[in-house]
Amino acid sequence: MNENNVVKWDDLANKALTGEKITLEEGLAVLRASDQELLPILHAAYRVRHHFFSNKVKLNMILNVKSGFCPEDCGYCSQSIVSDAPIEKYMMLNKDAIVEGAKEAVNRKAGTYCIVASGRGPTDRELGEVYEAVKEIKGQYNLKICTCLGILKDGQADRLKEAGVDRYNHNLNTSADHFHNITSTHSYDDRVHTVEEVKVAGISPCSGCIVGMGETHEQLVELAYSLRELDADSIPINFLNSIKGTPLENMKQLNPRYCLKVLALFRFICPEKEIRVSGGREVNLGHLQAMSLYAANSLFVGDYLTTEGQQVSTDHQMITDMGFEIEEVCV
Repeated sequence: MNENNVVKWDDLANKALTGEKITLEEGLAVLRASDQELLPILHAAYRVRHHFFSNKVKLNMILNVKSGFCPEDCGYCSQSIVSDAPIEKYMMLNKDAIVEGAKEAVNRKAGTYCIVASGRGPTDRELGEVYEAVKEIKGQYNLKICTCLGILKDGQADRLKEAGVDRYNHNLNTSADHFHNITSTHSYDDRVHTVEEVKVAGISPCSGCIVGMGETHEQLVELAYSLRELDADSIPINFLNSIKGTPLENMKQLNPRYCLKVLALFRFICPEKEIRVSGGREVNLGHLQAMSLYAANSLFVGDYLTTEGQQVSTDHQMITDMGFEIEEVCV
């Protein structure tokens, strides 16, 4: 590696630290860099990560409170109407079951409890179940509550805010010009609108992507720019876990070194935001999962919606072994 390359990656870190947006060409250079450049790229990304988050790692836990029965045709999702994946299906869990999940989140040292439901958007009854559960959880635990319930109707974001919801997740998933290749039953703009609605309601926006759905490098950089413009506070980076029975079941597993470059890219473009290594990390990053912490500052612990995650104790040990520290939850 020559001196110019060292300066180049450090220049990206310097831009990120001063709030300057890196160019498309610089973003593409990160994704297309040789594997010999991986460690210098991660070092530069870590400079930015450490500046904003020190060595703290935020933990998040998902509870799938409604599984399957979704009318949308998202090609990556095992719960969609076009999926034949053999998953467990059930309607909305009751309030007590949702509250019980919060206890497990605390046991896992998660600071954020993510209540996720399949479907285009919540019915009034489903929203009411979540509303009552969140109010009870907030009275018992010092947890940040994130809900992910799909496209919201008028007034629903305000009701979630009233219940005590801190954050709402609605991923853009992919770039605007690739979205139609992944989903046809709703639009990219529908997703942007929901994120903007929760911001108006005073709820912290969470929006991210799924990498590995056939997007180009240019589209991935453009998506990172879009999330920067959307000003999402938390950006979950999922790496496609191609589930048998879904339209994307034949997509190839990603190179783990490329996944690390993707995380560095998002750190450079969205430097002060929570970058979370999310679904598919175990499959795609494999033995390099620990290195993701040099760019990312957040993880999901435990299982995902319909796929298994790594053992929670293994994640805790991985964080400790890397010299990082779990962000404490005060209860």
